[in-house]
Amino acid sequence: MPCIKKPILAAALLAAGALAPAISSMPAAAQETQFIAYGTTFEQLEYRGTSGSDVLAWDGDFFVGTDEWKFVWQTEGEYATEPDEFETLENQFLVTRLITDFFDLKAGIRYDAPAGEDRAYGVLGLQGLAPQFIEVDTDLFVSEKGDVSARLDLDYEILITNRIVLTPTAEIDFAFSDDEDIGVGSGLVSTEFGLRLSYDLIDRAIAPYFGVHYERVYFETADFARDEGEDVDDIFGVMGVKIRL
Repeated sequence: MPCIKKPILAAALLAAGALAPAISSMPAAAQETQFIAYGTTFEQLEYRGTSGSDVLAWDGDFFVGTDEWKFVWQTEGEYATEPDEFETLENQFLVTRLITDFFDLKAGIRYDAPAGEDRAYGVLGLQGLAPQFIEVDTDLFVSEKGDVSARLDLDYEILITNRIVLTPTAEIDFAFSDDEDIGVGSGLVSTEFGLRLSYDLIDRAIAPYFGVHYERVYFETADFARDEGEDVDDIFGVMGVKIRL
């Protein structure tokens, strides 16, 4: 991992500062009665088939902590079967703090090892359940080079029956400056949309699914992709399994 430079260190310190008031406000009695829990969740663990290269993709996390405080390792990536290489690989190491009944504040470090140069980022964000039961995950990133970017993730589960669930998903990435070394231009960078139909098994801990997934890059990022001979959009049929343990 490269040396983390001043911008990301400053971002991490600011993130820690954002969580500090929550630490001091936690009653001593509450600290003594908290139970430690741990678990694993993979909302996406799937094979994506297309006319080009097929892709193995995942989006999940491992956590340990109490209802109020958790340490979380989030991991997501895409591995192309032809050629055999990672298209994206992202890991986040986060501390989360419950700040309302429905939302957590999170802060930490993100590290990417894509096809181009590796990148480290400071992370500050919110995640939780918005009205209408929409799962929301928002992030602000500051890279080791001082570049700022943001991401919005939205998931919504529609119960068809007690066990059959239709899940629309959306992810939007935005950058406030260019980072040509990793093929990212300023403005709207990319969007991903999915629609997955799952069936809950084994106390809802395992849910196989199938569906469709669409990705597109925009503006300067699309220009960088074309210069590398890459497509600016793609649509996949997907088969996979959700895991919630």
